[in-house]
Amino acid sequence: MRHLITEKCLTAFRMQLHREEKGKLTVEKYMRDLKKLEDFANGRSLDKELVIEYKQYLKDCGKYKTKSINSYLVAANRFFSFMGWEELRVKTYKVQKETFRPENRNFTRRDYKKLVAAAKRAGNQRLALLIQTICAVGLRVSELQMITVDAVKKGIAQIQCKGKERQVLLPRSLQKHLMHYIRKKGIRGGIVFRTSSGKPLDRSNIWKEMKALCERAGVDRDKVFPHNLRHLFAVTFYKMSRDIGMLADILGHGSIETTRIYIKTSSCEYRERLDKMKLVFS
Repeated sequence: MRHLITEKCLTAFRMQLHREEKGKLTVEKYMRDLKKLEDFANGRSLDKELVIEYKQYLKDCGKYKTKSINSYLVAANRFFSFMGWEELRVKTYKVQKETFRPENRNFTRRDYKKLVAAAKRAGNQRLALLIQTICAVGLRVSELQMITVDAVKKGIAQIQCKGKERQVLLPRSLQKHLMHYIRKKGIRGGIVFRTSSGKPLDRSNIWKEMKALCERAGVDRDKVFPHNLRHLFAVTFYKMSRDIGMLADILGHGSIETTRIYIKTSSCEYRERLDKMKLVFS
């Protein structure tokens, strides 16, 4: 039996993901990751040898990190299971968990303040408030659309994401700034962070706007992306409360293990702790 990746197969797979109520972004990621295999096969019929060759190519080409490679393999395996091609499934690579966050990816409170200040200097009030809203509440960028005029007035937002619902409180200081912005922009209802046509801001546009601030703010571009604001919220909240269970609920995580990833110590903090142990003698 020939195992070919056809447009009909891909359409059926996409429909199955929708039936499973996968989020739009999750579905698109599956399809993008699967495209890697389709491009590699280049019309050839799939067999186990070709899939192993694909796996090896991903590792040897030097373009991808192990985490990304595993993402491509998971998408392929999920597609194989859907098609009933179980014999084509391959193992993912084992990944050594990081003990601490590398310093070049460690977005600090100081970086955060510099970024907000740069947005204000540039006269971009919306971006300055958007950055603070994500960081002060611990939102995913896709959840920004749930910050509505009504939510700001009540000081509490209903967040629906990944099939789960949770409530998040808005700090009073954030409420005050958002209400001022709402009145200034004449927003009568609905989404606060919107385009001129009233639609939610696009994730890629938010990412680009934040990156464009980096030089003005004097912050390393590699540290700046919306999800790092959520990480900073998690680290800050955990240092104050030491309650990982409550933090997991606030972030909307189904597993505390996911939350642990968010609160990893930076390499500098880790080194300071090692030095304080004073286990080396002259």
